[in-house]
Amino acid sequence: MREPPYQTVLKPYGLALVELARRRPEVVCLGADLTRQTETDLFRDEIADRFINIGMAEANMLSVAGGLARAGHVVFVNTFGVFCTRRCFDQIAMSVAYPNLNVKIVGFMPGLSSPGGPSHQAIEDVALMRALPNLTVVEPADAVETRQVVAAIADRPGPVYLRLKRGEIPLIFDDDHRLDLGKAQILTGGEGADICIVASGMMVPAALSAARTLAENGVTAAVINVPVIKPLDGTTIAAMARRSRIVITAENHTIVGGLGSAVAETLAEAGIAAPLRRIGIADTFAEAGSREYLFAKYGLGTQDIIEAAWRGLAINRPIPVAPVVAASPGAYAPV
Repeated sequence: MREPPYQTVLKPYGLALVELARRRPEVVCLGADLTRQTETDLFRDEIADRFINIGMAEANMLSVAGGLARAGHVVFVNTFGVFCTRRCFDQIAMSVAYPNLNVKIVGFMPGLSSPGGPSHQAIEDVALMRALPNLTVVEPADAVETRQVVAAIADRPGPVYLRLKRGEIPLIFDDDHRLDLGKAQILTGGEGADICIVASGMMVPAALSAARTLAENGVTAAVINVPVIKPLDGTTIAAMARRSRIVITAENHTIVGGLGSAVAETLAEAGIAAPLRRIGIADTFAEAGSREYLFAKYGLGTQDIIEAAWRGLAINRPIPVAPVVAASPGAYAPV
């Protein structure tokens, strides 16, 4: 793995989608007047005959996608996460999930990565998509996984919800890293640790940063990257939880119904008594602001993970303070 601040790349999803479509003529791309913002301007410019801009009519777009999938296409639907989940829930349920069609729903600007306030912040999208039968829910952590995930979900039969950060995407993993839609990945502490941190998406950098600071202060932390939230790899998580004193989940999403809830279900069903602490948005709507401001205000930072670990272990020493990693232009640092 690389060290922060992380180098960033632009449009890894858009480039991977064009590459996939060149190989597979059944791939089509739908948009909702957010072409540049969803990296699909690359597809439009290179493969215009398989690009359809539906306009600002997301519910209609999902129904169109269902029809195209019935005709044998693999359909990638692209817009902001809040618009393709909250706004279109019934259309996803009836036109895509119920008939179990090959529609890949790509939602950008997850959680508090959007500066636009409650109307643009998809803080409940994972909970909504987890609740629908047949739907796979995927959230890559960096540009390496994003490049790989496009072909991976195209090969996976049935509907998929893909949750993607917009803009500059960090390079966390080395080029030989391999995304696996069937397994969560233990990034640190595979032999067992004091704490098991289960993280997804934009919270993986914070989890890794917290693990470093904890290790420097005598507390070992296993970090598990969960690129597939549904179906969750409960086997890997349960095995690590059994070897840990406390489990912490970290997600850029409400703590109601998302990764934390999925892990809680896994632990309860496996009869694992390890205490659980959930880092995420605490059942509230957020205000507008930058990623740095919002993650800090609503408790999604590295320091929040450290404090949850320290208090969960009841350590009678001052809580360590995470170092601030400055991000220069073109670089990405955990909050």
